[in-house]
Amino acid sequence: MQTPRPDTVKRYLKQPLVRLSTISWRDLIMVLLPILALTMVLGWLTVKLIRPAPPDRVVLLAGPVDGSFHTTAQRYAKIIGAHGIRVEVRETDGSVENLQRLLDAKQTVDVGFVQTGLADDDQAPGLQSLGTIYVQPIMVFYYGTQRIERLTQLKGKRIAIGPDGSGTAVIANKMLAENGMDKKSAKFLELDSDDAIAALLARRIDAVFVTGEQLRGKKVRELVRKPGIQMMSFRQADGYQRRLPFLSRLVAPEGSFDLGRNLPPQDIDLFGTPVELIAREGLHPAISDLLIAAAREVHGKAGMYRKAGEFPAPIEHDIPISEEARRYYTSGAPFLYKRLPFWLASLVDRIALVLLPLLIVVVPATRMVAPLYQWRMRSRIYRWYGALMTLERAMLANPDEDERKRLFKQLEEIEDSVNRLILPLAFADQQYVLREHIAMVRARVNAQSDAPAPQPSGIA
Repeated sequence: MQTPRPDTVKRYLKQPLVRLSTISWRDLIMVLLPILALTMVLGWLTVKLIRPAPPDRVVLLAGPVDGSFHTTAQRYAKIIGAHGIRVEVRETDGSVENLQRLLDAKQTVDVGFVQTGLADDDQAPGLQSLGTIYVQPIMVFYYGTQRIERLTQLKGKRIAIGPDGSGTAVIANKMLAENGMDKKSAKFLELDSDDAIAALLARRIDAVFVTGEQLRGKKVRELVRKPGIQMMSFRQADGYQRRLPFLSRLVAPEGSFDLGRNLPPQDIDLFGTPVELIAREGLHPAISDLLIAAAREVHGKAGMYRKAGEFPAPIEHDIPISEEARRYYTSGAPFLYKRLPFWLASLVDRIALVLLPLLIVVVPATRMVAPLYQWRMRSRIYRWYGALMTLERAMLANPDEDERKRLFKQLEEIEDSVNRLILPLAFADQQYVLREHIAMVRARVNAQSDAPAPQPSGIA
């Protein structure tokens, strides 16, 4: 007949949770604490250093309401708005004001259209370019039958150079200065494009500088059809490019304005200033990608002064191209943004950026939990072995009676402590071996002693 098992054994076998009482929770916590602390620190640093969610609003500096900058900005806003990002288009006087606002830390703006030639990297700290989106032609119209091919032919004339502080005025002044012309050698008038064209038609001025931002293709065609109005062709085109590297050479082909009337009657050498998307450093990479994608949709087709696919382009002029823009031009939008809706791709991207560093560090760290825990368990057993060996040497050194009793009392304390050790079942064999060794030490000392040793109070 099978002997019934004690209640304790039955409870242990029927209730697996009771086995957890053999785990040294204190040691397990001591092992896990450094890993948990490392995980928390790494998580905090990841959240702190990795970019936040894209903003839901972008402020885009355009230009005058009736200008091409403003029209382009509205097209950008529609394209980007389809991704759930609202683009606030702000009216400005043009490139110069856009650059000034971007440089002003008090202004809540993000990006703007800026002509090249207005500032260099030293004058625009904290700004970065998202690329050149197109080249804006600079045109000089004049009244008369005499062919004009050099600006010096306008000395002593009345010249409208654009409003003070406008991009047109800045570029015009630089070009005139390269020809040795100033307000003493000609009369410079700071008129806007509409007033300047009206004054030219009324013969109150002799010439006018305008840009593609101020005068669109339809108005240009209407103007060249006016009797007596001609567009200047720059014979010194190569020389200008050497002196003013920010200028781009353009050509208005013969008949490109009016084939029937063959206007212009011959190819016209023009200049253009590249227009860039200039943003503040810290612009969210996802917003940068959306802006460049919008630029490709708006400016990627062939036009009067560009080939299909020529713009936007990572051409560096006054302000350095951002690293995010370079990455986009090289490899395109990230994989997630090509396959998922913008909001979902952004969310998944940020979650992945947080989890990846944690997995790289935490997973290998968790593999160290078991070895560290085992080391701590063994160290507790080895510590008592060290105490036992020290006690054995002292007992075998022929101590006097009082010292012998004290040592036997310490041996009982060691045995009692070992009996109360809480170790996992995997270390039970080592605990039992240690208890056997304690009994062996007692027996050995008793065998070499003249007097019998006191009996142990604990279980051997």
